[in-house]
Amino acid sequence: MKIAILSDTHSFLRPEVVEIIKTCDHVLHAGDIASRETYEQIRNLMVPVHFVRGNADKDWAEMIPKDIELELAGKRFYMVHNKSHARTDLTGIDFFVYGHSHKYEDRKDGTITYLNPGSCGSRRFTQPVTMMVLEIAEDGDVTIEQKDLSPVLKRSEKRPPRKEMDVVIKNIIKDMNANHPVPEIARRNRVERELVEEILQIYTTHPGIDTDGILNRMK
Repeated sequence: MKIAILSDTHSFLRPEVVEIIKTCDHVLHAGDIASRETYEQIRNLMVPVHFVRGNADKDWAEMIPKDIELELAGKRFYMVHNKSHARTDLTGIDFFVYGHSHKYEDRKDGTITYLNPGSCGSRRFTQPVTMMVLEIAEDGDVTIEQKDLSPVLKRSEKRPPRKEMDVVIKNIIKDMNANHPVPEIARRNRVERELVEEILQIYTTHPGIDTDGILNRMK
């Protein structure tokens, strides 16, 4: 059995996520779907889906439980959006699934494996876009694969919102001042090398320029 585990789609269902879901037998969504439209999109993919409600899921989501426990392929799963809101008794649970932080996690503590798939919705600055696929073999062995769907921001493509670009530019300049080479800066910030070079050229040839000035001079 293959299980797609995702969270924090925030009203944006990526085509890459859809393609992964279609290869799976079940879906676990750990909350912050954020819109009825996205909820229906996922439900209509013809794969059994199990949702919990997140803090961004408002009145339309009142029918979605805040936490659930279920068994899949002989393994017990407990899921809640914010792990600080979990119940205290986790007896018999094999996998504790949660979201909220947008930070990927796969760790074992005692008999329980804690899984946070991260966020696979809109890119949040330089934060990675991730989900996971958990596969349970016939003999009960489990493999967990992180799916990194992080888009690489390219020089030739439409830019994200100005606020996001402002953060990207500041991070690139910070990395340059720390003497990181251009290829590493591009990797760290998930942007195309040519975009890094354009930003750094403007920054180094215009002493004292701020992020607004750089943005206004970018092609």
